[in-house]
Amino acid sequence: MTVTVRIPTTLRPLSGGVSTVQVEGSTLGEILKALNAAHPGFSDRLLDSDGNLHKFVNIFVADDDVRYMQGLETKIATGQTVSIIPAVAGGE
Repeated sequence: MTVTVRIPTTLRPLSGGVSTVQVEGSTLGEILKALNAAHPGFSDRLLDSDGNLHKFVNIFVADDDVRYMQGLETKIATGQTVSIIPAVAGGE
């Protein structure tokens, strides 16, 4: 199952500068493993030491936040888009 992963600007050095990557997988966990296999370094930036998503990384499948779905077990259909969105925090 081929899926498009949208890469944010801050992580594009890991993907060779490209904004989208095509990878294979049927769950978000498989997609992220394939992304890291093709472009090493993504796992360190997206997953914590327990293998869970970092709190400061948001991942959407289509327009749905995976934290409100099944997390890394979220099913991904062929042709869907996975978007990695770094959390933005600010203050005064």
